[in-house]
Amino acid sequence: MTVIVPPADHVAAVADLVGRFRELPPDSPFHLRKRTSNLFRFDGSARATLDVSGMSGVLGVDPVARTAEVQGMTTYEDLVDATLAHGLMPLVVPQLKTITLGGAVSGLGIESTSFRHGLPHESVREIDVLTGAGEVVTATPDGEHAELYRGFPNSYGTLGYALRLVIDLQPVAPYVRLQHHRFPDARACTAAVAELADPAGPLDFLDGTVFAAGEQYLSTGTFVHELPAGVTASDYTGQRIFYRSQQQRGVDHLTVRDYLWRWDTDWFWCSRALGVQHPVVRRLWPRRLRRSDVYRRIVALDRRYRLSDRLNRLRGRALEELVVQDVEIPVRHLPEFLEAFHRDVGIAPVWLCPLRLRSSESWTLYPMRPGELYVNVGFWSSVPQVPGEPDAHNRRIEALVSDLDGHKSLYSSVHYDEDAFWQHYNGPAYRALKERYDPHGRLPDLYSKVAG
Repeated sequence: MTVIVPPADHVAAVADLVGRFRELPPDSPFHLRKRTSNLFRFDGSARATLDVSGMSGVLGVDPVARTAEVQGMTTYEDLVDATLAHGLMPLVVPQLKTITLGGAVSGLGIESTSFRHGLPHESVREIDVLTGAGEVVTATPDGEHAELYRGFPNSYGTLGYALRLVIDLQPVAPYVRLQHHRFPDARACTAAVAELADPAGPLDFLDGTVFAAGEQYLSTGTFVHELPAGVTASDYTGQRIFYRSQQQRGVDHLTVRDYLWRWDTDWFWCSRALGVQHPVVRRLWPRRLRRSDVYRRIVALDRRYRLSDRLNRLRGRALEELVVQDVEIPVRHLPEFLEAFHRDVGIAPVWLCPLRLRSSESWTLYPMRPGELYVNVGFWSSVPQVPGEPDAHNRRIEALVSDLDGHKSLYSSVHYDEDAFWQHYNGPAYRALKERYDPHGRLPDLYSKVAG
């Protein structure tokens, strides 16, 4: 059960963190030391660290106002445990348990409620930020630091760090009823997305999976208070695997908690690369270790020591190019994107998640158009390198996203040159924010951080 952090303890933790931040050498690079990371940049360089483990608790849940007050490094797993106790949940719960509130706001997040509620930062009422100048400021939509409020999303800790957030919550029912709808091609699937992703419609959840060009599914979900007679809720934390159920079952029921974490047990489908989906291995792999953060640590070790590269060389195989990206494509261009992706990249499955900004205003560093329906396409795998072009597939994807008027999340590798990068991510506005909140450059520049 999540423990509520007393206000005095939070104040003391903030004072301690600010003091340690100000003691760091102003010209020395550093990074945060925290329990988990969901980024796909594995930096092994020796740098000073700033321990933020004291900023990972829930400060309170207000069931009347339907808000939660949370420290910046709190994981969604802990937050959900605290809110479900009151019959509530955040408006958007990113799909992996150890994503943090501060990470989802400064680095973006998404899930199957995003067609209705947008992105996690849009449900933030206020946020305390430790800026690069060493000051703690409270950013709100209309206050003195409104520019920071709108520019903090997609800044990835280069303007400051989230210390405390107040976010909106929504009521839940005990169960989620799912229906899995199969479509024969991208055009039919896209037409259904456009119809189903009505924020005023009856659905509570909407996402999908593309297994192949001719096998595509949308999963629609609604809250229900009781299970049908004779039906038990499905459990995908054991031998059964959630994404396979989309191909096997037309209708399904999960508890609301199991629905929120349906993707975490197998890291979507990425656990198969570690053998965890093999029936024998799965029985031997402890259930408590079937988690995305465990798999991510294994991948980090592999990347650090280049184990897969060495094994491929020994076997005489081509080296692999890691292709881990989430991109937002306007729904009208989704068939064109998927056609090119299947032809030029060939990774499957891929995730589909419709989204529409909740706000009527755009966000400074990730300028999606309010009112427009996008589809997040997520793909996380590797493909053989093109000889002499180790980043060919990632560069092809970035070019395709640009051609189709889309956007690319920055949690994975970035291959834009610097001029192109700032054209996509509002360089003039970023530089103005950087000058105000990190005038001495104590924090890294956004481009150098994500492209380095």
